[in-house]
Amino acid sequence: MALSWTDEWIKFNLMGRIMCAVSTFMAWRCAEWYMQLPDPTTPQSAFVSVIMGVYTGIFGIFMGAESKR
Repeated sequence: MALSWTDEWIKFNLMGRIMCAVSTFMAWRCAEWYMQLPDPTTPQSAFVSVIMGVYTGIFGIFMGAESKR
């Protein structure tokens, strides 16, 4: 039986790849913003720390899901 385009979409995991790419872009822009601050405050440092921690979790989950395929 031939696979439909939806089966191919799911097999390639395009949505997961797009979400990982968008998360990478967000974390990159956040790091750029932080590095351009002349005198970062503690709340700004905490914000960037949380964003990078979330990105690490997202990337780890994505890679774990990819290794099971």
